[in-house]
Amino acid sequence: MKIIHLSGKSCCSWFLLGLLSIIASLASAAENHYHEFVIQTVPVKRLCRTQNILTVNGQFPGPTVEARNGDSLAIKVVNAGPYNISIHWHGLRMLRNPWADGPSYVTQCPIQPGGSYTYRFTIQNQEGTLWWHAHTGFLRATVYGALIIYPKLGSPYPFSMPKREYPLLLAEWFNRDPMVLLRQTQFTGAPPNVSVAYTINGQPGDLYRCSSQETVRVPVDAGETILLRIINSALNQELFFTIANHRMTVVATDAAYTKPFTTNVLMIGPGQTINVLVTADQTPGRYYMAARAYQTAMNAAFDNTTTTAILEYKSATCSKKNGQLPRPILPVLPAFNDTATATAYTAGIRGLSKINVFTNVDVSLYFIVGLGLINCTNPNSPRCQGPNGTRFAASINNHSFVLPTTTSLMQAYYNGIPGVFTTDFPPVPPVQFNYTGNVPRGLWTPARGTKLFKLKYGSNVQIVLQDTSIVTTEDHPMHVHGFHFFVVGSGFGNFNPATDPARFNLVDPPVRNTIGTPPGGWVAIRFVADNPGIWFLHCHIDSHLNWGLGTALLVENGVGPSQSVIPPPPDLPQC
Repeated sequence: MKIIHLSGKSCCSWFLLGLLSIIASLASAAENHYHEFVIQTVPVKRLCRTQNILTVNGQFPGPTVEARNGDSLAIKVVNAGPYNISIHWHGLRMLRNPWADGPSYVTQCPIQPGGSYTYRFTIQNQEGTLWWHAHTGFLRATVYGALIIYPKLGSPYPFSMPKREYPLLLAEWFNRDPMVLLRQTQFTGAPPNVSVAYTINGQPGDLYRCSSQETVRVPVDAGETILLRIINSALNQELFFTIANHRMTVVATDAAYTKPFTTNVLMIGPGQTINVLVTADQTPGRYYMAARAYQTAMNAAFDNTTTTAILEYKSATCSKKNGQLPRPILPVLPAFNDTATATAYTAGIRGLSKINVFTNVDVSLYFIVGLGLINCTNPNSPRCQGPNGTRFAASINNHSFVLPTTTSLMQAYYNGIPGVFTTDFPPVPPVQFNYTGNVPRGLWTPARGTKLFKLKYGSNVQIVLQDTSIVTTEDHPMHVHGFHFFVVGSGFGNFNPATDPARFNLVDPPVRNTIGTPPGGWVAIRFVADNPGIWFLHCHIDSHLNWGLGTALLVENGVGPSQSVIPPPPDLPQC
């Protein structure tokens, strides 16, 4: 009997093991996704006025791309619009595949009108909220959308499953064609005109004229918890975000999970994403979700309006008075220059898991980032409308980055085309000075060029990004393509290499792909250079990028095919 019992148990066990194996194989099965993005101009009415804007598939914002960790995607971009364009998949690592990264003249030539290009890539060990956007000129003002990566089947979130999920894309609305704005700022040397509204999912909200009928509404049942996937897709503006009478629990940033962190307000820079849990635990009603500027540049014009959406308890929609719904409650937002609130929020974010960040740094870089001015021989020229007859510039380590125009950096590197770039970008400022003090006027003018910094495959890299007070101190949201990185430290004033590293968080630092320099301060990041190719590093305020606030990292191939760039696809656009 005992043997029969064991035999029966063994048979049952084999059956269960087989069933579990089938379930596991289904859970781990990756899918292939195909999408077609048609770049086209459509009329859109905002703020009482209809204007033609560039879109994907006629949608504004563009379509949400959804996939799971491990899935492969092929997204064919057909350019039926009037401008050259490329699409960047912001935050995706694109391992060994810079050809799919997207920035024009960095990893590809742009897709010309009438042309097409298929971005092919596999998502590897990433999940959370990312986004995609145009990476040519100012076109991302209207060409953008959410990119949501769910866990593999059978893999739960590291927090309680929310009842519903909603993407919220924060952005700016301009009353002119963004490429006209770009040409204007390139001609005058002055900053571009500021936006006339902010938007949530393409809608300005109740506080703007001709907008209340289309205000975004997020319905909730009393007591339920929802997940908001918040993306700052604004062209030039960092933003505060809050919800009236409700607290938010941050559970992820830039597609990396965090320790749960409860807050009343978020500060989110262009390019960043934040996932928050919100519980509908207030008196059933209607509550504004609101965003307005966090502005750190002194004496600079900015859009001082407020965009809103509505968190709407379903039961509240039944309590109309005189046929009207009750007006939503408006939250109190921080002052536009409330750096203390922004700093406290950022300091509260910690990585979910304990991680021993490497301590042996192979490459230590000190990048000073900020604005500058170029003197004009004729200060009264219409091309010199910056301060005192100058033109604005921006730089890293006093080098203002110039993109090539006849090929891309990656195509030049792969094909051995000489004369397109050099690899002598300075690892430290060529001239040392008090970066956040009173900087002599002679140091305000950067050199122009196309200099890259070369890294050996597998090297441990630390970059300290140091703001300067040239023209003004400012929070610069810096984005590194092809990598996510540990944010190990930050502070105000000049970075002190003798004392500041002692305060680094090497245990549970947040993982990000875009991080701001505190205004008049510094931020330190670390990552392993394990992704061969050329990867753009730049400020995600596009007016600053246009002035040259960027460079690129050239990560050399390692050993063998698994550490080397894959060959370019046959349909890669040519310039």
